[in-house]
Amino acid sequence: ARGSATGWPVPRFESFRSNQIYLRAGPGFQYPIVWVYHRYNLPVEIIGEFNVWRHVVTPDGGTGWVHEALLHLTRSFIVIGARHTLRATPTATGTPVAYLDKGVIGVIRTCQANAPWCAVMVDGRHGWLRRVDFWGSFSGEAIK
Repeated sequence: ARGSATGWPVPRFESFRSNQIYLRAGPGFQYPIVWVYHRYNLPVEIIGEFNVWRHVVTPDGGTGWVHEALLHLTRSFIVIGARHTLRATPTATGTPVAYLDKGVIGVIRTCQANAPWCAVMVDGRHGWLRRVDFWGSFSGEAIK
């Protein structure tokens, strides 16, 4: 499917452009704020569009509407589950680069289609993280 406003694929991932994002109950400033997020680059799944508003799903499962100006196309991720290891190579035995706790946000550099590992960056550290260890990509999706 394609978004009615942008013509881009829906669903898709984008991320928050600010450290203060108001998630609203509907597509307009007249709708009440249901959540306030303070996480720059938090990935969100765009599930709908209405004019300049995007219907989003957050990593915790919350849904609401965000103005398009508060989103950007940076492909970010958030670590889920327990602590995971960022590795120097895309293997379970690769040298550890960093240990990432639940809630850490980083940027996806690349993911090959159907690959179990993605090249990512967290606080200037480059490495590989298993796709199942983060939220911010669709299963099997290629990210360039």
